[in-house]
Amino acid sequence: MPPAIQCRDLRKTYDGKVEAVRGLNLEIQTGECFGLLGPNGAGKTTTIEILEGLLEPTSGQVTILGRTWKENARELREAMGISLQETRLSEKLTVLETIELFSGFYRQPRAPREVLEQMQLEEKADSWVGKLSGGQRQRLAVATALVGNPKVLFLDEPTTGLDPQSRRQLWDIIRTFQQAGGTVLLTTHYMDEAERLCDRLAIVDHGQVIAEGTPADLIDRLGGQRACTRQASLEDVFVRLTGRHLREE
Repeated sequence: MPPAIQCRDLRKTYDGKVEAVRGLNLEIQTGECFGLLGPNGAGKTTTIEILEGLLEPTSGQVTILGRTWKENARELREAMGISLQETRLSEKLTVLETIELFSGFYRQPRAPREVLEQMQLEEKADSWVGKLSGGQRQRLAVATALVGNPKVLFLDEPTTGLDPQSRRQLWDIIRTFQQAGGTVLLTTHYMDEAERLCDRLAIVDHGQVIAEGTPADLIDRLGGQRACTRQASLEDVFVRLTGRHLREE
């Protein structure tokens, strides 16, 4: 079975001068939850947009589920769910109408009400999107990514604006998606989220992967010596490698 997501020597240059991505390599296996961490301007967003087929790379190779965007764009869009950090949805539609609209983009979608129930939005089915709270909108954005019954799920800051209970519920949804064979590429500014959800993760800076491994492995190798009263954390790894705190980005 080929990797679910693979890129080799990925590069993206703007105006022939600014190198947003500089020879980046990733290999994400089917069924993994893979985290992509990095400070602002590190190249994360550009990389993800290339993987999602939204941007053309300057050079390099990208395969999703063993297929390329150039030859299999329709099939890949059918197999992919995307939740952007700030998904903009029509405020003039109800929650159910929104999910029904997105389900119409796919040939074999899930039942809209089933997805709303999973995201605990069934009581808001007839509410206008414009009347939802920030957390409810975020859950609706994830619901639009799930309704197509995807094999690969891109989640950009999926728990931003969620209360602790809603965050844990979304973690459970991600784990359930994985257990069914789905693959997740996740970006987050919450270190506890990365540690709990990600099987492996990569830290990106200046358009390149500067560290990769399981959260425990990165902490053991790169966390540094801490006082005996506190164990090293993923936050320590990030600060040591980039010189910045992820939560401040």
